Amino acid sequence: MSVSTLARRTMVSVACLAMALSGSLFLTNAKAQAAPCSDVEVIFARGTIEPAPPLGLTGVSFTEAVRAQLPGKSVSSYGVNYPASDRFNDRLAIANSVTIGVRSAQSRIKYLAATCPNTRIVLGGYSQGAVVAGFTTATGIDVPSEYREYENQVPPPLPANVSDNVAAVVLFAPPSDRFLRDVGSPEIQVDREYQARTKSYCIPGDNICDGSPVGQPNGLHVLYSVNGMTLDAASYVQRNL
Repeated sequence: MSVSTLARRTMVSVACLAMALSGSLFLTNAKAQAAPCSDVEVIFARGTIEPAPPLGLTGVSFTEAVRAQLPGKSVSSYGVNYPASDRFNDRLAIANSVTIGVRSAQSRIKYLAATCPNTRIVLGGYSQGAVVAGFTTATGIDVPSEYREYENQVPPPLPANVSDNVAAVVLFAPPSDRFLRDVGSPEIQVDREYQARTKSYCIPGDNICDGSPVGQPNGLHVLYSVNGMTLDAASYVQRNL
C-alpha cells in the first residue's frame, strides 16, 4: 500500500471515528435491544480497558466503516458486556473476563437468531476482545491441565442452527498463539463452521499478534481504529453478506 493510500484511508477512518464518538451515528446497547430488527448487526468485543465503551475505539471505527459500505441497509451495533480486565498477573481473572465476554456474545447471537432471523450478524473483537470473539464460535476450549477444576465453567458451544446467521467474524490484533501460551491460555479456536468467514488483522510489528514473546503492547497495537484496516474489514463484511 502506498503512503498516499494509507493516508487517505487513515483520514477516512478518523472521520468515521470522530462522527461516531459524537454520539449521533451509533446505537447504545439499550437502543439496540429496543430497536426493530436491523439488516445487519455488529457484535463487537472491545480490547483491554479500552475507552469509548461499550464498543471501544476500534469497534466504533469498524461499525461506522460497515455502515458506510452498506448504504440503504440498517446497521445496528452491540458492545459485548464484559470486564475487559487488565489483571494479567491474575490468570483466573483474565480467564473469567474472557468467559463472561463469550457468554455475553453468545447470548446476543442466540437472541438475534431467535427474534431477528433475517438480521445478518457480524462478530468482531479487538485484542482481548478478539479472544472473546474467537472463542464465541468454538465448539470446545482446551483448558490447561492446571485449571481442570474450572472446566465446568467453560461456556457451551453455540447451537449449530445459528451458524447461518453469522455472516462474518473479524479479529483485530488477536493475541498470537505464542503470546497466549506464554500467559498459560489456550490458543484461539475458531470453529470450522466459521473459519471460511473469518478474517484476522495484525499490523506488522504489533508484538501482541505477531508472534513475539509476551510483553506490554507497543505503539502499533493501538492504531487499528485509524490505519485503514477497519475499512478493509468492512469491505470483507460487505462481500460476505
